[in-house]
Amino acid sequence: MRMYSKRKVFWSACFGMLLFGIALISLGSIAPELKEKLGMSEIEAGTLFSILPFGILAGSLIFGPVADRYGYRMLLTLTCIFLSAGFEGLAFSQSTALLQGSIFLIGLSGGVLNGATNALVSDISDSDRTANISLLGVFFGIGALGIPVLLSSLGKKLGYEKIMALVGIISLFVSFIYAVIKLPPPKIGQHVPFSRIIDFFSDKVLIMIAFFLFFQSSYEGLMNNWTTSYLSDHLSLSQGKALLGLSLFVAGMVVMRLLTGLLIRNIDPAKLLAVSFLLLITGIVLLELVLPAGMAPAGFFLIGTGLANGFPIMLGLTGERYEKLSGTAFSFVLTIALLGNMVINYMMGIISEKEGIGNLITVISLEALIMIILGVFIFRNYKKSYYESGKTVA
Repeated sequence: MRMYSKRKVFWSACFGMLLFGIALISLGSIAPELKEKLGMSEIEAGTLFSILPFGILAGSLIFGPVADRYGYRMLLTLTCIFLSAGFEGLAFSQSTALLQGSIFLIGLSGGVLNGATNALVSDISDSDRTANISLLGVFFGIGALGIPVLLSSLGKKLGYEKIMALVGIISLFVSFIYAVIKLPPPKIGQHVPFSRIIDFFSDKVLIMIAFFLFFQSSYEGLMNNWTTSYLSDHLSLSQGKALLGLSLFVAGMVVMRLLTGLLIRNIDPAKLLAVSFLLLITGIVLLELVLPAGMAPAGFFLIGTGLANGFPIMLGLTGERYEKLSGTAFSFVLTIALLGNMVINYMMGIISEKEGIGNLITVISLEALIMIILGVFIFRNYKKSYYESGKTVA
């Protein structure tokens, strides 16, 4: 008998995802102020940005086995307390060392929140996994879009310190919600055997899902990190239109996830992925044609809609395939996804420096082709309930 409310659990997960969106974007939004406040060099400031993804990677690695063994309550409660401490440190740090520690805490907590909230929503869902995970992703967009707006509108009046401190207090409040709400119990009564994790490598479909997300995550990273440079440096658009292109990309993702979560909940995931690929290709073609160049931001909107459901679909399949070990399975695929973001974006930096930012379209076109091939393979070979009663089944 279920002892928790699906609705309450879902909304608690949305609060966590909202915080992850804020955590991921906050550092970039206040970097100039931090640099000026602490008198950091360009190299020291750049180091801060390298700490965050390593924290997220660590959080992505540890959340799954902990959630499967101990449940979500302790994990999410402690994570939000750590996140609160990180934001307070971000607000009031007077030394670079303390700031670096705070940023690592924010990254670590963000990695846990991203993975655990997705796994939690998957666990409480039935046939509507993809739709629910899509709707969860909307709250990431709200956090990621909302914090820059809040900082730009109130930052001069209040200072970024008070805004970050407020986010820390909100994180502490969310930790209280996780401490008192009834959440699903632990799925296993012992530590996750290492042999079960090794079994993941023999599941060809799970490996393909992980590498689909490797390219999905890197694709999103390329759009977030290189859109403005492409539009301003390659197409010679104004900074305002370049920022519009980035905003339209994020808006496309949010709108499509909202539509999936609210209006087209029962569509077959394979058909939804096919529609997503069509939108993605259309956006790429629009960028390639650039007739006129001012239409390019619309191409980024279509790319956003095309990418929006990659994570919800693949995480939905992962949760369905490993219902009794969903946290660990999510850790596995999300860690590989994050590595993709780090590796491909680093490679794009080298390509941009040596060959020019115009090659962004070539890179994302190749990634789209690889994702289509992987998507076809996954749905042709997918079988439900790969994991039953601690044993893998064909």
